[in-house]
Amino acid sequence: MQNSEKSTTSRRQFIQTGALAAGSFFIVPRHVLGKGYIAPSDKLNIAGVGIGGKGFSDTNNAYNNGANNMVALCDVDWSLPRVKENFSKHPNAKRYKDFREMLDKEGKAIDAVTVSTADHTHAVVAMAAMQRGKHVYVQKPLTHNIHEARMLTEAARKYKVVTQMGNQGSSNPQQKQMVEWFDKGLLGNVHTVYLWTNRPVWPQGIPVPQAAGEVPADLDWDLWLGPAQKVGYTPAYHPFKWRGWWNFGAGALGDIGCHIMDVPFRVLGLGYPTEVETSISQVFLKDWTPEYIPEGCPPSSQVELQFPASAKNKSAVKMVWLDGGLRPFRPEMLPAGEPFPENGENGVFLIGDKGLIACGMYGDDPKLYTKSGEKMEAAPKPKSADGKSIPENGHQVLWTEACKAGFNSKEHKALTSSFDFAGPLTESVLMGNLAIRSYTLRTPKADGRGFSYPGRKKLTWDGKSMKITNFDEANQFVSRNYRDGWKLA
Repeated sequence: MQNSEKSTTSRRQFIQTGALAAGSFFIVPRHVLGKGYIAPSDKLNIAGVGIGGKGFSDTNNAYNNGANNMVALCDVDWSLPRVKENFSKHPNAKRYKDFREMLDKEGKAIDAVTVSTADHTHAVVAMAAMQRGKHVYVQKPLTHNIHEARMLTEAARKYKVVTQMGNQGSSNPQQKQMVEWFDKGLLGNVHTVYLWTNRPVWPQGIPVPQAAGEVPADLDWDLWLGPAQKVGYTPAYHPFKWRGWWNFGAGALGDIGCHIMDVPFRVLGLGYPTEVETSISQVFLKDWTPEYIPEGCPPSSQVELQFPASAKNKSAVKMVWLDGGLRPFRPEMLPAGEPFPENGENGVFLIGDKGLIACGMYGDDPKLYTKSGEKMEAAPKPKSADGKSIPENGHQVLWTEACKAGFNSKEHKALTSSFDFAGPLTESVLMGNLAIRSYTLRTPKADGRGFSYPGRKKLTWDGKSMKITNFDEANQFVSRNYRDGWKLA
């Protein structure tokens, strides 16, 4: 089992080597035991933190029908149906509410940890696991803010652990087809990217909810809050609806941005953006008086990011993000009879000087349209031996196999969303949220008549230093204020 003090030998090799040295027993290789048998030394010992909702599929895809062991399950709310189902599915796994207690008590038995909590606790859970030498799988967005994403990316290298973010579309083999089309020059140089989603599909742009009072008996509310500023419990936050509040979530961008923005990042080899600008919709509950809700994400937004030209793509790239059901107008190279991806609900357009790629969320069903009138479609996604689609493109399973092979193994290097890729991607996604939050900053006018909004302009970004260079007030959103006892270190 790997940790930060030991070598990067895989768990399987470590157990086998240790057993032979002790002379007390030896591990029989799986090929001797027979087809379909998995030797105990070939199983990864996994702990899940946040095991309801998306965490249910994350833990069980990693468990992979018994190919690995679930040794510990942790969630702050044991009343959730999928938490109960996970407990029932893995009756021998130790149960915890506090991930810190779990890591302290079960650390020697744990090889890897899945993190599928609310956005605001991704970084503190993942960092605690990595500091103990545990491999981590972290749901998207990787973190709640830009600074956390940079810290986790650097920590993965420091502690030599195998990492993967939960943007499962990155393991979609159809993305390789888009990379191939671009690399063959069929798009030419891409100058414009459009990304859009129907999210939010939860309440957003509404007044701040009032505390409900009594906390449900099976919920540890203080643990759920973690590093976030303390507020009273309300079902308007937990479960699921936390996404629309900056204290906990990252809005539509955080929910879907890492899925959709993954495509241009992978195809074009993008790095840090250099500029960002946004506009957001307003909500009117009173005539002529827009609501002012800086605590919450807007009901819809438009964000424009600028990326410089690179060795791979000779053109600077304008990337336009639209959410809340907004979508781009039909580009010239998309024929009139061709539908938008996913009926216009979620999608991607990559527009070059020779062609256009259109695909859905997760990079699904890409099509290439060229100026000369050609149309190309990607091959269907592969299916398993029983004819069923492979769950989430095998994204979690590939991570577990890389964990067994060890840090810097070929399996590790083949992962499509290790933190070396997922960190910069997440930073660019969260740059949109930095711009949105800056857009809402206001100061009273000197004459007392209304407000000025100094952040409503194009912001320039120094990616290496993680700093807005032309509006210092925006830099408060690069990180966050942590509650006592929860600061990320």
